[in-house]
Amino acid sequence: MIRTALKKVPSSVYSQIDNQLYNEKGDIWWKENAVLYLLKTSVNPCRFPYYLNVYKNILQRDPDGKTALDVGCGGGILAEEFAAAGFQVTGIDPSENSLQTAREHAKLSGLNIDYRSGSGENIKFADNSFDVVYCCDVLEHVRDLPKCISEIARVLKPNGVFFYDTFNRNFLSKLIVIKIWQEWKSTAFMPPNLHVYEMLIKPEELRLLMQNNGLGQINMKGMAPNVNPLKMISLLRQRAKGNLTYGELGSKFQLKESNDMKVGYMGYAIKQP
Repeated sequence: MIRTALKKVPSSVYSQIDNQLYNEKGDIWWKENAVLYLLKTSVNPCRFPYYLNVYKNILQRDPDGKTALDVGCGGGILAEEFAAAGFQVTGIDPSENSLQTAREHAKLSGLNIDYRSGSGENIKFADNSFDVVYCCDVLEHVRDLPKCISEIARVLKPNGVFFYDTFNRNFLSKLIVIKIWQEWKSTAFMPPNLHVYEMLIKPEELRLLMQNNGLGQINMKGMAPNVNPLKMISLLRQRAKGNLTYGELGSKFQLKESNDMKVGYMGYAIKQP
């Protein structure tokens, strides 16, 4: 069965995804040789400059003091970027272990971020509460994506900005995200079942969900590896053999902004008044 992303994920599909990684004990986010640290070294250098450029230069808005909600904040990898840029950040996540890690690291970084328990499908804030809501590394993990988008739109202020990123669903994304990055032992760097193919989201599906919830001015950009496929495979094989740490992999293998949305993509939308 292939998910259309326009309905709640059936139990038979949702039971396959392993979201328990985020509940593991200890700091699984900020250790240089942890897989989730790649979000900082390999993913943030692509997406956060894009988000900040959109907000400051394209939309001509000043981030200083603006309220931002991080939906599925995890250990704070992206929340700290937004906070350092001047946003007043609140982060929600269902994993108490990840929240504790996020609180401790924010304190070490001298950043004032309000972390709370919560999920994208049940955001416990009033309507029209935030200038910005962003949901990254999360949309492909939630069981009820329509409810998540509805909740995000609800808590956004009129003219507020929604930022996102996720994976496309097609043959190429299945080959790269599921097979090469997760399943094939010679190249895999992510745990098995961290992503489930049927839960990946086509851009046109996400666009329709946003439009149905009053989110317009939609813009999407691709996220592509900064190296060619052969070089990527070589780097991943070196890491799988133990010749590269995750930290070393992150310095060589990163995503970059692209017009190619076949595998990963990011973007923004504006809540219509």
